[in-house]
Amino acid sequence: MVDSTIVLNGQTIAYSIYAVVIILLIAWFGYKITKTGKAGVLKTRLFTALVIFLIVLGVSLHITTNLTIPWVSIDLNRDNITPDEVINISVANHKFILPEEKLSVKAGEIVLFDVTSEDLTYGFGVFRQNGSMVCQMQVVPGHRNDLMWEFETPGIYTIRSTEYSGPKGHQMILPDVLEVTE
Repeated sequence: MVDSTIVLNGQTIAYSIYAVVIILLIAWFGYKITKTGKAGVLKTRLFTALVIFLIVLGVSLHITTNLTIPWVSIDLNRDNITPDEVINISVANHKFILPEEKLSVKAGEIVLFDVTSEDLTYGFGVFRQNGSMVCQMQVVPGHRNDLMWEFETPGIYTIRSTEYSGPKGHQMILPDVLEVTE
């Protein structure tokens, strides 16, 4: 699985370039259509060809980047995947209740976080040391809430709520509670 930071950076660059090209095309179109003195300066075939090119490029970009999103293959093949480890976590009264004080998983293994809420809707997110999110899900009481993930990068991770659950929700942070080892 590709690290989500790499995917995010790549998508930011690709979609920024794509957006700039579209903006330039629309600006060129606006300039040509409002230019005075000549009727029919804008070539319909050229403009149509550029629009078709951008549509093909955009669809290709979406298909290509879709295949790089880390969780897609796990979600699509979920029925055929047996996790290497299942971590059961419950949430109640604005607190995460872990099976152990510190969690440890191995890089390259698939982990299933099975999270149950006893009272409110919470979020469950795993974050890197720099504060960027690795993965997350919403945790709804009375429903199955599980997240399957494969950690590629060893390190220390934080678990925190990613959903507003009232004024106490901001304190739902368990710093450095998940260690991914080689």
